[in-house]
Amino acid sequence: MITRIIEACASVLFGKRQFRKSLRDKTLGDTPLASVDLELTSLDPVTTQITSIGYVSGSAGKITLSSSGYHVINTSADLGQSPVIHGLTLDILQQGEGLADAINSLLPLLKTHVLIFHNARLDLMALDSAFKRCGLPQMEVLYLDTLQLALYQLNKQHQVLPSNSATLTVCRQRLDLPAFPEHNALDDALATMQLFYAQLNELGITLENSLESLAHTNAVGRFKLGVAH
Repeated sequence: MITRIIEACASVLFGKRQFRKSLRDKTLGDTPLASVDLELTSLDPVTTQITSIGYVSGSAGKITLSSSGYHVINTSADLGQSPVIHGLTLDILQQGEGLADAINSLLPLLKTHVLIFHNARLDLMALDSAFKRCGLPQMEVLYLDTLQLALYQLNKQHQVLPSNSATLTVCRQRLDLPAFPEHNALDDALATMQLFYAQLNELGITLENSLESLAHTNAVGRFKLGVAH
């Protein structure tokens, strides 16, 4: 029993070292990034379903607008109060595309880019459920979370965080970024990418730095989609 515990601990430590090494091998300037946002039926990561997907890629401090994509998903899920937030009512969703088609459009970015989310846990859990429902092959993705970057900075300034201090809108306001239309997946994806570059500047991190330079903020991680968690 003790031997198994030691082996398990050694495996975890080895995995962490390998992960940190993989981050050192990727500079922020050379690594292709893709900002992804999902509009969802709820904030419950277990039951929520995707109503729309927006994404845009970038690299070397620039955003490639021509790479953007937006997909409304035809879903029969209980929408609850979500249409009040994102405006996607049942009649709009019924004209959308199938979940598998939308996810397949996103797959090339998942395979080749480091993903950027604002609140990665919720969106990754929703993507994970979508992978399982669509029967897609398992895949590990590398991600950056602008919410965690914001919390890292805020925790250095406050013992108790102000209410709603880390929403996408408030984070952008704090860094003097312009206002944007909220709760549209594509607009939010673009806003998140802009926020990420502004956060790097706030942290004094340049594009010559590696992804490992963000490891201490808990904003960089990896997630296995389509795997039992």
